[in-house]
Amino acid sequence: MICRVPFVDPKSHYRRLKAEIDSAILDCLSRGDLIDREDLRAFEEHFAAFVGTRHAVGVNSGYHALQFSLQAASIGAGDEVITVAHTFVATVSAIVNAGARPVLIDVSDDFNLDPRALEEAITRRTRAIIPVSLNGRVCDMQPILQIAARHNLVVIEDAAQALGAEYLGQRAGSFGLAGCFSFYPFKILGGIGDGGVVTTNDAGVAQAIRRMRYNGEDRSTGEFHFHGETSLLDNVNAAVLDVKLKHVEEWIGHRRKIAGLYREKLAGIPQLRLPHFDESQQKDVFQNYVIRAQDRDALQRHLQSCGVETLVHWRKPLWRHSALGLTSTGLHKTEALCCEVLSLPMSAETTEQHVAIVADSIQSFYSSSPVPLARAAAG
Repeated sequence: MICRVPFVDPKSHYRRLKAEIDSAILDCLSRGDLIDREDLRAFEEHFAAFVGTRHAVGVNSGYHALQFSLQAASIGAGDEVITVAHTFVATVSAIVNAGARPVLIDVSDDFNLDPRALEEAITRRTRAIIPVSLNGRVCDMQPILQIAARHNLVVIEDAAQALGAEYLGQRAGSFGLAGCFSFYPFKILGGIGDGGVVTTNDAGVAQAIRRMRYNGEDRSTGEFHFHGETSLLDNVNAAVLDVKLKHVEEWIGHRRKIAGLYREKLAGIPQLRLPHFDESQQKDVFQNYVIRAQDRDALQRHLQSCGVETLVHWRKPLWRHSALGLTSTGLHKTEALCCEVLSLPMSAETTEQHVAIVADSIQSFYSSSPVPLARAAAG
């Protein structure tokens, strides 16, 4: 089957920026600047300014950003960390590998942490909260921060899908002790391989993570302060990311436009719930455009037959992967989401024509399936 609408289009993305990207790579290679050089430091400075924090520390993945942030906050054995069940496994793995115990809670209708469920989950062992700002929408941070302050808890943001998203005019990754981002190639700001960064206003946290990412060594003195890891953001990757960072505002505007077109063309289909939520406090960037669909799996097969690529994040709850050793009960919204969510094509290369093809294909599927999703309501 010919792909008429790619989920993302990395080849076209590269062609659009080829001259800038090639120049950045060749410049690094010609100077022999491969590890922890000026390109990395320049990108960190520019990224911190974009997010609105004093520091940014580049690491080799969003996962390591989370793990290092927990370790910098001295979270470890005997501690509990609360996060959502509806997230990529890296969020939870970082807690486990830091030595702490993950406590999974349910989400609100916007796929993000439910503050009411948060307070109910706090125990005497709770030390930290990881709110996950999913799909390009910042969590409801005000009540989360208030709860954290009352209970003296550390807040570490998983902002891997929320670069540029805002809450009360403040950007994701600037609310807690640390903000954690991913530069996986298909993110709004994607690298030429994997990568990540920690943002923080705490100089001590930034220094600790700089040491953690380079075997525990302080590069300025050569002193080893602990047994760390090898987890630098590569210099060449940082140079390319610095080029792309200049385009992020434009790409966010494009994603919001594409989301508006989806909303217009899919409105009125009773079998769908669209991901458009109250933006009186938030500005969403639509890292993903995630619908909730009746007969999701059949719809996905139909779209595939029409040449439309889609993804499901995620088909079953984390605690149902027995090898992970997680436990959870009563997280009904997470259970429902795993049966209903479907991510439609969304990238800087998605066009109005693409949206029309996707919408027509969805309309054709449901034209023979008139029974609406029980909870359906167009966004």
